[in-house]
Amino acid sequence: MAFTITLSILIFLGLFVVVFFSSPRFGKKPKGESLAKLQVSPNFVGSRFVNQSPRLTKDQKKKDSEKNIFLQFWKFAMAKPSYLKPSTTLPSIKTDLMSLDLDIDVLVWLGHSTLYMQLGGCRFLIDPVLISGSPVPFINKAFKGSDIYIPNDIPKIDYLLVTHDHFDHLDYKSVKSLKDKIGKVVCGLGVGEHFKRWKFDGSTIIELDWSDRIVLKNGSELFACPARHYSGRSSFGSDLALWVSFVIKIGGYTLFISGDSGYDKHFGEISKQFGAIDLAIIENGQYGHGWRDIHIMPDELLLAVEEIGAKKLFTVHNSKFALAQHGWIEPLDNIYKADKENGYGLMTPMIGEVVRLKDETQVFNNWWKTID
Repeated sequence: MAFTITLSILIFLGLFVVVFFSSPRFGKKPKGESLAKLQVSPNFVGSRFVNQSPRLTKDQKKKDSEKNIFLQFWKFAMAKPSYLKPSTTLPSIKTDLMSLDLDIDVLVWLGHSTLYMQLGGCRFLIDPVLISGSPVPFINKAFKGSDIYIPNDIPKIDYLLVTHDHFDHLDYKSVKSLKDKIGKVVCGLGVGEHFKRWKFDGSTIIELDWSDRIVLKNGSELFACPARHYSGRSSFGSDLALWVSFVIKIGGYTLFISGDSGYDKHFGEISKQFGAIDLAIIENGQYGHGWRDIHIMPDELLLAVEEIGAKKLFTVHNSKFALAQHGWIEPLDNIYKADKENGYGLMTPMIGEVVRLKDETQVFNNWWKTID
């Protein structure tokens, strides 16, 4: 009897896992001809895409393990300390994106790494997460006040830029809701397979390898550049889609978008390749010692900022989800202090606040300092 019950439970759990992971939200990994196209990339080694530099050595991993990473994770997962989330609703501004003058170059942070941008008469949406940043809706819920934008608030988009395929950068429900508003999808190699499963026309998908360049309809040049991260929407078939950073050049203006990335040589190389960068948008948040390979640590962030050498700096990947063990306010406090000491040209807009990209006089408040 006990054996029968146990077997039934195992069968049920097995079926649940199969059904759950077959959901379209997990996208599709490249196979057959699609996989063969990826394998010719110099960044595809063996059975997966790889970073420019090797991952942590065994000695480095051992050193990190001595910092009680697992204990910290256990405390994070089970105890959920209060400092991970703001004590009250975040201040934000609900800008009517539909009414923005398209002739004005602006940037609007929609929370985490999601950005709306108007540049050179084109509309861009970057790393769309407007509904859920997790495959399970009740996990990693957005902070109150950081979730004020929904797909219906987004106007028609010329280019959807996707740095990589993780759930907190590419939300299935958001993309499905926006499908009829999106002109072209620009992403790394292999990411397009998800969009094809989600019924996007293949002709609207532009997949890029590191160092690839395309010319957008407004004449701007878009380059896919390296990042130091990984990919995958489940534990099966990871690193079969390429993670990228982006550089956009138009009319003498250069914009850099880091995507998720650990520190590596590409920051300095991008600066040398593209010269003066007007605005750098760089990941800052959801880091931990055990993730140094894939998320930039606070001290390494300063190295990256100095190597990019941008006139203006805006840091994202914070203030919407509690995905790591640091206090939610820590990333902003750290970079604000460093900016005061080094003059990085830091911009600190609230979610929804309009940033006028070419306005040197615009001033921003330290909004996070008003919250416990």
